Order: sequence, then C-alpha cells, then structure tokens
Amino acid sequence: MKLNPSIIRVLSLDPNATTVTAHGSSGFNATAKISTTLKDGTRKNFFMKTAPGKDAEIMFRGEHASLNAIHNAVPTLCPASLATGASEDGTAYLVTDFLDMSPHSSAADSKHHSGMSLAAKIAKLHTTPAPTPNGHSRPMFGFPETTCCGDTAQPNDYRESWADFYAQNRLLAMLDKCERNNGKDVELRSMVERIVSAVVPRLIADDRLNDGKGVTPVVIHGDLWSGNKGKGRIGGKGPVEAVVFDPSAVYGHNEYELGIMNMFGGFGKNFFDEYHKICPKTSPVDEYDDRMQLYEL
Repeated sequence: MKLNPSIIRVLSLDPNATTVTAHGSSGFNATAKISTTLKDGTRKNFFMKTAPGKDAEIMFRGEHASLNAIHNAVPTLCPASLATGASEDGTAYLVTDFLDMSPHSSAADSKHHSGMSLAAKIAKLHTTPAPTPNGHSRPMFGFPETTCCGDTAQPNDYRESWADFYAQNRLLAMLDKCERNNGKDVELRSMVERIVSAVVPRLIADDRLNDGKGVTPVVIHGDLWSGNKGKGRIGGKGPVEAVVFDPSAVYGHNEYELGIMNMFGGFGKNFFDEYHKICPKTSPVDEYDDRMQLYEL
C-alpha cells in the first residue's frame, strides 16, 4: 500500500522510513498499520482508517473527537486520535495511536499496568464531568461534532436538558432519518411522539432525576457493545489493558450507555455490580429498569 502524502505531512513522517500495510477489517472503511522510524531511531506504529467521500469525513471527525474525549478522561481506556482530514483526491482519513490487541503481557509490564478493570474504567469515565463548551457557562448535553453509530449520523447540538437532547437529538432525529429513507409511517411516528411527550419527561426530566437535581453530563462511548471492547496495548507497547474503540461519543446521562450495553449484551452481572459500586444508579433507583428500556430504543 502507498501512504497518502497528506498523512505524511500531517504526521511529519519520513516517507523513506515509513511503510503502510493492510491491518484488521471494517465494514465501512479500509484499515491499515503505518510503521515508521523516528528521528531518534525508535520505531513507532499508527493505526489508520480511510474511506472516500464527505460522509466519511464526517464519520472520522466524530470518531477523532470521541476518542480524544475518552482518552483525556481515562488515558488507558482507548488510543488517542492524532489526525483526521481529507487528502487531495477526496479520501478521508483517521490516524490514531496503534492498538496492539495481543493477548499477553510480560511480567515486567505488569508493574506499569493501571490496575483498573473495564468496569472501573467505564465508571471513572462516567463520573468525570464533561468540559464546558465554548460559548457556554456550564457543561452541556451534546457533543462538538456529529458522530456516527455505524453509518448513521447523529446530530449532537448542545442542549441544557438531557431529556430534550434524548428526545430531539436521538428519538426524533432517528425517526426523521427512517422516514427519509423508507417513507412515512403514521403508526411509528405516533408511537415515537407519544414516547417523547409522555415517557421521556416521566422518566428522565431534570426534575425527575436525583431528587430534582438532574444529571451531570459525562463522556459516554456511545456504541459500547462486545465488539467494541477488548484487551490490548495502547501504542503497541506496555502492559495489556482493558480497552474500547470505535466510539460515537456524547456528553450525556451515564445510564444511556448502560442501555446500549444491555441491548447488545457482552457485559455480565459481575461487570455491572463492580460498576455500580463506583457509579451508583441514578435515583429514583426503582425506575432504573424503566430507564434502561427507554435507552434501548
């Protein structure tokens, strides 16, 4: 494979000391490993995704911001994203730290291990308040970029209310997309609008959660299922850590993440027991299961 000159420039690589080979697989883009020798003689690897078109640019910008939001909160949970953009021929790209999914680490590596399980890392992520966006006086629900769950673009305009964000930016936005792709469905629209007008405020309105205090927006992965987690070395060196990848992040209610995890499976009782010791269920606790069902829509 030939490495695009745009990526060589943005990463300040020596083209004569750099190779690129196919690596891994993806349903939406081409994936590759970039290997280079730095000026000090050390070897360094990067992971790269490429795909043609404007839609891929949007997808990669969202993933770039998502990875860095998660990495900034819990550095050992996912690789940092280093660059995203488009080359002269219109090919979009995303370059991140290399994630070596090797199953074993040496005894020498173990002393540098974070010592945190995946449940502890996700709980730390979900107890780290979102940053305050530019132009706002406090953390908001939303995200600075459009993100994609699969190939579905998700609008993330900032909103002060979590209930408003979930109703408008997730339920109604997805309904609108379904109707654009498949035509109008009166029964489906009526059902979703009833959920938005009655169920959402009943279960997740600000005055309903945490004794009327509402919830603080935190970073959530946004597409966390068994296929987007594993064990690996970030940067291709050091100890094997519990890691996640392919995020579609948003600053939102932590339990929204748990609804996605419940829906797709791969996280057992032990995971949730450990998680909730660090990050307790939102009150009212007796409506937790109802909120999970709402977040699985």
